[in-house]
Amino acid sequence: MSPHTPQSRQFRQSRQSSKGPILVVGATGRQGGAAARHLSADGWSVRLLVRDPRHPAVRDLVARGAEPVIGDLDRPDTLEAALAGAYGVFLIPPVVYRSLGTDVEQEYRRGHDVIEAAERAGVEHVVFSGLATAPPPGLPQSDGKHRIEQRLRTGAMTYTILRPVRFMENYLFDNAPMDGILNGVHRHLFLADKPMQIIAVDDIGRFTALAFADPAEYGGRILELAGDDPTPDQAAALIAAAVDMPVRYERISHDQAEALGPEIAATWRLITDNGDNGWRADPDELRTRLPGMLRLTDWLAGSGAQRIRDMIDHRPE
Repeated sequence: MSPHTPQSRQFRQSRQSSKGPILVVGATGRQGGAAARHLSADGWSVRLLVRDPRHPAVRDLVARGAEPVIGDLDRPDTLEAALAGAYGVFLIPPVVYRSLGTDVEQEYRRGHDVIEAAERAGVEHVVFSGLATAPPPGLPQSDGKHRIEQRLRTGAMTYTILRPVRFMENYLFDNAPMDGILNGVHRHLFLADKPMQIIAVDDIGRFTALAFADPAEYGGRILELAGDDPTPDQAAALIAAAVDMPVRYERISHDQAEALGPEIAATWRLITDNGDNGWRADPDELRTRLPGMLRLTDWLAGSGAQRIRDMIDHRPE
């Protein structure tokens, strides 16, 4: 039976209906929302850990059958009720940025507290979304995620660790000093003529559903996730053709990176010293696991190009 036939989906739904729900942590974010959508579509009972059930993203997921439960990652005592009877957890603690960069201590503490509470509640499987592996010495902003991974590895639950690369959706950043497209220019840290790995956020949600559907295959696995690897120059040319507007790529300078903060500067230096754009996911191998993973051309042909045009068209003159 193919894993993508209607009969196989019915089988998964009947098998999953005997299990408890999956709690999605980070449901109002892009990855959490994608995970919740695909888990609901696969027949799982989905809970959304939220502080505000009136959030627009929550309303959309509730319309798909998910249930909001009130909880706060900075108040661990609120997690017990949300996890009661749960089979699994999708975990991506929201990142907190301070003036000097990512607050890795708060990020780690949030992830740690969810894992501790999940173990006490008898949760069986956790899917954690972290950050793709960078060349040594690594990125300082990834320390919190690495420590959460280590806590999972030494714990009692089955886990799957996803390590996605840069998102295709980052082209939709508006009026940002880096990323997005401003005045026909996409600016970033990457070397213009070296492969730059990217992934559609929706495919992270699909991998999440795959991991929960087959814990025997994906329990204990670490998956570096990328769906495509154009160079920044190639990506700009593809976007320009799709949106029918001039778009070019420009690498920011070292001084510009320094002005954006120590984490950005450290990443700029790492890329420069390494001589490529880092990351070592294998899109072809991943596509054997998840046929239909989006390449940049697929994402643009779907909704990406129109969303980029809409973003540009709605900017004030």
